[in-house]
Amino acid sequence: MATAAPAYSQDIYDLAGSKVQVIKGGSGDPLVIFHDEMGHPGWLKYHQELAKNYTVYSPLNPGCGDSDPQDWIRNIRDLATFQHQVLDDLGLGKVNAIGFSFGGWLAAQMATMDPGRFNKLALVGPMGILPPTGEIYDMFMVVAKVFITDSILNPDQTPEFEIICPEEPTPEQNELWDMARETSCRIGWKPYMYDHSTPYLLMRLKRVPTLVVWGDQDRIVPLSAGQVFHDSIPGSTLKVIENCGHRPEVEKPDEFLSAVQSFMSS
Repeated sequence: MATAAPAYSQDIYDLAGSKVQVIKGGSGDPLVIFHDEMGHPGWLKYHQELAKNYTVYSPLNPGCGDSDPQDWIRNIRDLATFQHQVLDDLGLGKVNAIGFSFGGWLAAQMATMDPGRFNKLALVGPMGILPPTGEIYDMFMVVAKVFITDSILNPDQTPEFEIICPEEPTPEQNELWDMARETSCRIGWKPYMYDHSTPYLLMRLKRVPTLVVWGDQDRIVPLSAGQVFHDSIPGSTLKVIENCGHRPEVEKPDEFLSAVQSFMSS
């Protein structure tokens, strides 16, 4: 008999002195998901599968979705401080977490500030490090739809691509993307989506089991940055997914889930 997909909610909470939208679903120990620079992508296959074993929380960054903007948040450390308070106010203690792209940078920064917050940490194509070769894609040089399309190696072979990037986005969807990009721009503009201190701070994660996941054909953040993340986090594991772009959770969900679920349950 087929198992029904876990239900989820998209409620607004008073957290960290602000209105914060939190996507929540499933049951079990808490698993926090930090979304990427484009905001919450929708409840996708990987959310559904993870929610079968965990209570998934995804607090949307200020200015994303229905979360109130916060003008005082000007850099990644400010945002990390804010999200630490959000987790405190949600009553979450030590958690597992996954961070995607910009959210991976955020999660890594949070872990350097308070390693004891996290049981296990998965960083998926995180920004935050200057790539030794190649460069981070400048998403502000193109419209949102082009950026999302370029984040997937083979959009035509990706069933959930139409969910994250409709052929004809509504005005509301375009506004949500633009709001999320504005937040990302304010926090990560100069230098663009990295901090020179990040590799040196990551040694603080030596007691946090960390999985680094990367697509081998990532056009948004080069794989060379993934090697630096791996080398900078003592004891970390680097999982490279072949024939995959920047969003393995969307493009290769089965391989992504296999790697993350095995890591989280080990």
